[in-house]
Amino acid sequence: MSLSDFIAGLPKAELHVHHVGSASPRIVQELAQRHPAAGVPTEAEALRRFFEFRDFAHFIEVYLSVVDLVRTPEDVRMLTYEVAREMAQGQALRYAELTCTPYTSVLRGIPIQAYTEAIEDARVSAERDFGLVLRWIYDIPGESGIAAADATLDYALNHRPEALVGFGLGGPEIGVPRPQFQSHFEAARASGLHSVPHAGETTDAGTVWDAVRLLGAERIGHGCSAADDPELLDHLADQGIVLEVCPTSNLATGAVDTIEEHPLRTFVEAGVTVTINSDDPPMFATSLNHDYEVAAGLLDLDEAGVAGLARTAVRASFAPADVKTRILAEIDDYCADQAGASS
Repeated sequence: MSLSDFIAGLPKAELHVHHVGSASPRIVQELAQRHPAAGVPTEAEALRRFFEFRDFAHFIEVYLSVVDLVRTPEDVRMLTYEVAREMAQGQALRYAELTCTPYTSVLRGIPIQAYTEAIEDARVSAERDFGLVLRWIYDIPGESGIAAADATLDYALNHRPEALVGFGLGGPEIGVPRPQFQSHFEAARASGLHSVPHAGETTDAGTVWDAVRLLGAERIGHGCSAADDPELLDHLADQGIVLEVCPTSNLATGAVDTIEEHPLRTFVEAGVTVTINSDDPPMFATSLNHDYEVAAGLLDLDEAGVAGLARTAVRASFAPADVKTRILAEIDDYCADQAGASS
């Protein structure tokens, strides 16, 4: 069995993957056909060209145009359920924490109660139909400022879905200082939610320090620039703060110039706990399987090493203890079966 085949069948968990950003061309095409006035292409080749990003700012522009296709509760429900189908059937995912940005959907006319009902209905159906356990992280779109943060916190505290586990911060980092959101994260953490902001994707290590010191980050989305600060790396390692690494995404958005320059090895050699993730997979023409292959190449991993990455993701997740135990056992059983087949 090739390493690619091993990865494809390996039971996995994903911790940094965006709800709307996981819409495959098939899903985007269906949404675009429902809402042709949005101007998103409906033909396959045109969609492919549509997702060719010039830089991070262009990626945000394209991302928001796909967000604009999600206009009704049924759109939310379809998107969520179909994303779960593709995760389970194509990526061997057993658990995923989807980063959702309810503010952008409410802004487009979907009441928060209807949004919550749609994602929860899709979650329950996906676990029943595909065996995939989903949990939610509610994400502040940083570019929308304090109003978006206030609203997102309200949704998290007063319209809380059963499966909500985390509170995040995404969007552009440049011009969006982390300190302004400190009180929002303090309130979210006081309510029992985990802190998982993006930081250090397109800004320097100071943004990561802010996320850790002011936002109480337990995991950091991306964190690329942490590699430039040995003191920060030591702090992340000592405190067990996890970096959610997304190699292909970082290349696509220009966070790194070449995949060979990705700081993943620097993180690992510094003792920082890392998980491998796909971020917005169809938009970056990737998948979790592919990002595991990329990570294996960067770290010179064999099958045992790749399985170690999968176990780390499960342990770093906010999944219930019984779900963690079950998936870890599935990984062990899978590795044993593959070892037996090759002996």
